[in-house]
Amino acid sequence: MTDQSTSASFEQVTDVAADSPTLIEGLPGHGLVASIAVDQITTQLELEHYGNVAADEFPPVVTFEDGLVQDLVRVYAGSDPAVMTLESDLALPEPAFEPLSTCVLEELADDFSRAIFLAGAPAQSEEEIGDVTGVATTDAVREDLHDAGITVPEERGLVGGITGSLVRECYQADVPAALLVVRSHPHLPDPQAAKSVIENALEPLVDFDVDTTALDEKADEIQQQMQQIAQQYQQMAEEQQGQQQQVQTGMFQ
Repeated sequence: MTDQSTSASFEQVTDVAADSPTLIEGLPGHGLVASIAVDQITTQLELEHYGNVAADEFPPVVTFEDGLVQDLVRVYAGSDPAVMTLESDLALPEPAFEPLSTCVLEELADDFSRAIFLAGAPAQSEEEIGDVTGVATTDAVREDLHDAGITVPEERGLVGGITGSLVRECYQADVPAALLVVRSHPHLPDPQAAKSVIENALEPLVDFDVDTTALDEKADEIQQQMQQIAQQYQQMAEEQQGQQQQVQTGMFQ
């Protein structure tokens, strides 16, 4: 196994006596639907900070909340209901996909019974926003999707990015997993799409009750905060790219 596939590591910071929890992934993607939804779940269910994932491939930044510095990629967990969440404050660069995916499977898979991954996709119309479809890595999980009233598409499709990488690792390791694709605003962070995936897919799949009132009451505020974070990351990425181009230019002059 190459160094790249093992360069991410998980550090547990507390014990949570959860019985076969469901892992719900909330990494930033299109419309920041996964991030918004999973942040709401973590808050509403009062999940505990279970541990952190670190990797050299993660952006060289530090994040903070309530005046305290925190790790970029964090795992939360709770026992009632038995839920575990995976979150990141920023979108992760492509070199981090494989290390993080391998770390989740090698160091966390024994702690959860199944995984649910969320992927936003651009809505083709306003009426389509919030529509959820699902695919599964096993026949049993596909039946769970049907039982929850989630549409399972018959046509072929493809999902890339960090979510695609995580689903692939689960499939190859025979870990039961579902991928929920949520239609969201084509350009902006979308709290309403996040609300839809919680109420219409995650609640029936995981059998918990999450208050989504805040996603209605603070939709504009959440959208502005998420957009600001996305802009900050884009600015940082452009600055790093500019620095790399300067180094390359200097090397070949």
